[in-house]
Amino acid sequence: MLKALEDAGVKPDLIVGSSVGSMVGALYAAGMSARELERLAYEINMLQFFEFRTLDGGLATGGAIQNYVDSKVGGLAIEQLKIPFVAAATRMSDGKIALFNHGDTGLAVRASGASPGEFEPVRIGDQTYEDGDEASPVPIEVARRLGAKVVIAVDVSAFVEDTPKTAPVEWIAKDARRARQVALEAKDADVVIHPNIGYYAGQSEAYRRRVIAIAERVAREKIPAIHAALARAGEFPAQTASMARMPSGEASR
Repeated sequence: MLKALEDAGVKPDLIVGSSVGSMVGALYAAGMSARELERLAYEINMLQFFEFRTLDGGLATGGAIQNYVDSKVGGLAIEQLKIPFVAAATRMSDGKIALFNHGDTGLAVRASGASPGEFEPVRIGDQTYEDGDEASPVPIEVARRLGAKVVIAVDVSAFVEDTPKTAPVEWIAKDARRARQVALEAKDADVVIHPNIGYYAGQSEAYRRRVIAIAERVAREKIPAIHAALARAGEFPAQTASMARMPSGEASR
């Protein structure tokens, strides 16, 4: 998706990421190009995120993810990134969305992607946080609240109609919940990019190449609509969002 936007001359001036989208968003906000991110995706060895505690059924801490992100952004705090960035997580005390816009970048990403059942909740200050997907899988309303004139939303969730009969019941319930949440916010996006990358995720390089190619193709098909939205907002061709303000959010310290 980012490759398609770059080639079309579309440059975001605000990035909001939830769950794994916060990792991609943070690295892009730090200055990596779309093609650099693509190369990074092919080079990732999943073993570098492995934690032995999971062998006995324990939950991963996500510490390796935090260290990975911090190393890739050169230790920069969120407020030091080249593009304004917000990582969305779910605050467990009330189940509401929490926005990290200053502090440790890797820690914010770790909290944003702490998927229940796979990762321990992340404690920051006097609160604990889990995957932003629980509160807002595609945080479109957040982008609007932060002043975005044009919102390009990226949804990488599974297509409900493609759910295999063998899918676990809890997966089906989660997919239905996610679809409802995305639909509620989608009306506030100018363009929604939702590539059908298949139901099951994979770790092989072949899988990564396939889904990146699919997403790029779908994003390129949306470029005319994106240009039209930017033109209507008077932002064409340089920007996708113009922030009126950046209100105080959570600090990942």
